[in-house]
Amino acid sequence: MTPSTANPPEAKPVSASRVIISQLMQLEHANLRGDVHGGWIMKLVDEAGAISAMRHAQRRVVTVAIDQMRFREPIRIGTLVRMKAEVTYVGRTSMEVRVNVAAEDPFTGTSTHTNIAYLVYVALDENDHPTRVPRLITETETEKKRFEAGKARQAYRLAQREKEEEDF
Repeated sequence: MTPSTANPPEAKPVSASRVIISQLMQLEHANLRGDVHGGWIMKLVDEAGAISAMRHAQRRVVTVAIDQMRFREPIRIGTLVRMKAEVTYVGRTSMEVRVNVAAEDPFTGTSTHTNIAYLVYVALDENDHPTRVPRLITETETEKKRFEAGKARQAYRLAQREKEEEDF
């Protein structure tokens, strides 16, 4: 049985979805001043989020929403960018993933928090239709708080989607 046709477990802990991705920022990632392009960071955030969601769902996923992403600090060439991702909320077929981005000076080890992003992914079956995902097991107070906040964000997203459909 291939992973795409296997039945996922009924529930999984947040820890099973945790992913850390690091990449050294180089010339091709930045503008002429040496600042890394925000779009490049967004790409890395989406990749980390997707891997986290795939680990949870054990299926292919697609990005359906990216909540606000605010860049608090610039990221420069030569910096090691680290994305920590984990599933924070699960619906029937969708998952919210929190991605924390930090920039580290590889010489000094000094790390600077640059941004947090929340992304939503939907799991797909073999026919590219949305499919159920395992429930999320929250084990710590932080995970429980993030789950409740994710539930509120998802309710807001759904209300916004209904409003957009009315306006369309």
